[in-house]
Amino acid sequence: MQLTMKTLALAVALAVSAPVLTTNAFAQTKAKKAGTEAAATPKAEGKTSVNGVIIPQAFFDAMNKEREASGQAASPEINAAIRDELINREVLAQAAAKRGLDKDAAVAAQMRIAAQTVLIRAFFEDHAKVNPVTDAQLKTMYDGFVAQMGDKEYKARHVLVDTEEEAKTIIAQLGRGESFEKLAKDKSKDPGSKDNGGDLDWGPAGRYVPEFGNALRALQKGQTTSNAIKTQFGWHVIRLDDSRDMKPPKFDDVKDNFRQRAQQETIARLVQELRSKAKIEEK
Repeated sequence: MQLTMKTLALAVALAVSAPVLTTNAFAQTKAKKAGTEAAATPKAEGKTSVNGVIIPQAFFDAMNKEREASGQAASPEINAAIRDELINREVLAQAAAKRGLDKDAAVAAQMRIAAQTVLIRAFFEDHAKVNPVTDAQLKTMYDGFVAQMGDKEYKARHVLVDTEEEAKTIIAQLGRGESFEKLAKDKSKDPGSKDNGGDLDWGPAGRYVPEFGNALRALQKGQTTSNAIKTQFGWHVIRLDDSRDMKPPKFDDVKDNFRQRAQQETIARLVQELRSKAKIEEK
């Protein structure tokens, strides 16, 4: 199983993304080039050389693997493009080395980081093979998701303010017949909804923080919260415009999403475990 780079990035927040072979020009990033060259030197078993330096077959195999991962079909033209790209890279690498750039401290640092990135990706993929995510695990995650989301979705509006006093004032203004939409536009601190009169569109209660979601479930259609609702974001006044039954997505339709999430969580735990065992010093 091959982990996606999105999974790796979300799990460990790597600053340098692992390279991906383009499907047309087959241009590789500097990181891939430097990482490949900084790793253990492959056997010089290739058929092509540049100024006497043999391009290892392993280089061709690596780029071909990237081609396969991208879904590009093999063909003589693709093979020729890969060969040309490897020749271009070797020509450029030799020119850079001739100028002494491989000895430059900043370049050397980038090469080391790139090599680490490739090695880390290989480590994570190997870990995933040894510790595969099972369908039983995914089903447990899915069932928890369905229970959290519930069987209804709600169309709600809210006004978000900084203090309870502000929220109570808005509730009083609504009691005097003032427009919820106008108050939301004038008073709300939520940039994502205030311009639409506080409209949050349709969504299950489980997509909100628990305090908000619980308050939403308790409302009847057209009803506004009689008390200010406190969450980590501030104080809310909530109105329920409508509700309707909701069917959860089928397990097979979202299984891959849960697999990616499980991979992210596994990697995060692995990183934390390794950090806890490492001797880390600041000087």
